[in-house]
Amino acid sequence: MIIDSHAHIGNLLVLNLSVRKLLWSMKRYGVDFSLISSIESTEYYKKDKRLPWPLRKSTMQVCRKTVRAVKRHPRQLGALLWIQLGKPIPYARLYRFIEKNRRYIYGIKIHPYRSQVAPDDPRVEPVYQLAQAFHLPVAAHTGDMEVAMTRRLYNAAKAHPDVRFVAVHMDLESGNQEAIHLIAQLPNLYGDTTWVPLQSAVDAVKACGSDKLLFGTDNPIDGKTHLEFNRAGQRSLYQDYFTAFKDMVSAADYENIMYKNAEKLFQIKVFDN
Repeated sequence: MIIDSHAHIGNLLVLNLSVRKLLWSMKRYGVDFSLISSIESTEYYKKDKRLPWPLRKSTMQVCRKTVRAVKRHPRQLGALLWIQLGKPIPYARLYRFIEKNRRYIYGIKIHPYRSQVAPDDPRVEPVYQLAQAFHLPVAAHTGDMEVAMTRRLYNAAKAHPDVRFVAVHMDLESGNQEAIHLIAQLPNLYGDTTWVPLQSAVDAVKACGSDKLLFGTDNPIDGKTHLEFNRAGQRSLYQDYFTAFKDMVSAADYENIMYKNAEKLFQIKVFDN
């Protein structure tokens, strides 16, 4: 079994990440379940470039669209609600929405880079209150800029021991070593493999234990063959997770990373019956 803890839907600028494209990819590459967030919650498309006003959507608009997609495919998809941080968080409306749709919602997504707000910024506190109220993990993009580094998520995780956090990318394109070190320090801080080189995943298993790492991919950012080829047509690193990784860790560790940890952390129960 394979659970992808970090996939996407949505349309933004040149990206068209349709549910149909994602489901096609899942079937082709043997992914049984994907947790999805919508890129339409993006606030900054570059470090200093705010998304043009006509393209902006509210947190509530995007959350509703995400849950609608999941409702159509509940045995294959689960919702990670991407909450924008650069504007006041609609706590009361989100609370009611999550309460009504809890069976389709598995976690919360924040993107410090796309919001230009750090995870340990006081403005993010309502997100953690929602997470605690509904026992939802918080997945956060890490890497690219100072406000988005894992050390800032570490601060948030340390201040909120009752909330579980996932450092998506484990500091993108950084070598991942600082992120791995920080993940090992806290019981409620996890990492995922999205764009993480295979050797870093092996290092994470050795430093943190296999129960602290989840398989994630960003599928289908590079198109419906994202799990096989990157945009340049080169072999995707995820092919190594499907093959070589099995010989680099134990069978139990492999199962933990590829599906068991996500199943437990996000309370995925669609395979129980």
